[in-house]
This record gives sequence, structure tokens and C-alpha cells, in this order.
Amino acid sequence: QVQLVESGGGLVQAGGSLKLSCAASGRTFSTYAMGWFRQAPGKERELISTINWSGGGTYYADSVKGRFTISRDNARDTVYLQMNSLTPEDTAVYYCAANIYSSGAGIYQIKNYAWWGQGTQVTVSS
Repeated sequence: QVQLVESGGGLVQAGGSLKLSCAASGRTFSTYAMGWFRQAPGKERELISTINWSGGGTYYADSVKGRFTISRDNARDTVYLQMNSLTPEDTAVYYCAANIYSSGAGIYQIKNYAWWGQGTQVTVSS
């Protein structure tokens, strides 16, 4: 079992930045990949970034590529999402999730994310 707690969301003006954190507990953190998702009102949950167990492999959706950076600190059992150049279209509830795999193709599939945080709201005003 993995327990995840997100923090760092809030209200920011367009063009601003936020850094989300996700603290994990339970299963050894370095044994699983992590992902960040978001869900805007009326939209499906979207995978926006993943990071493998070591932090050496990352993925970004086109919608955030070049603006968001995912990282992890295995010593602190925490994954981060640095979000820059935010736009109103980034407004959503952001979730971190833990994958059943540590790396490989399975970390890009939402069905393999077995543990989820409670979500943190990010609101970007224009």
C-alpha cells in the first residue's frame, strides 16, 4: 500500500509559477514510478507527466511540455511538479499517483496507477 498527500496548490495569476509536492508513505518509494494527473471541470482526467523510479526517465504531455518539470527525491519520498508560465487552461485539480511498475511502458497507462492522492486545486486567473 502507498499513501500519497499532495500540497502546493493555490491561486496564481497567468504567467506565474507553482510547485506541487506529493509525499509518499508505505511501500518503498524507489520501487515505483510516479505520475501527475489533472482534471478540469467537465473533462477527463489527463496524464501530464511521469517519472520512473530513479528519476532518470520522464514524460510530459504536449500540453505542459517546456513549462512543467517533474522530479523526485527518493531520500525524502517525495515527487514534485514545478509549473511555470501557467495559463487559465491549467486550472484543474492536480493528483499524484503511484504506479505498480518502476519503469517501462506500463508507467504511461492510467490503469497501472494503483494509488492516488486526494488532489490539490490549482487555479490560474487571467
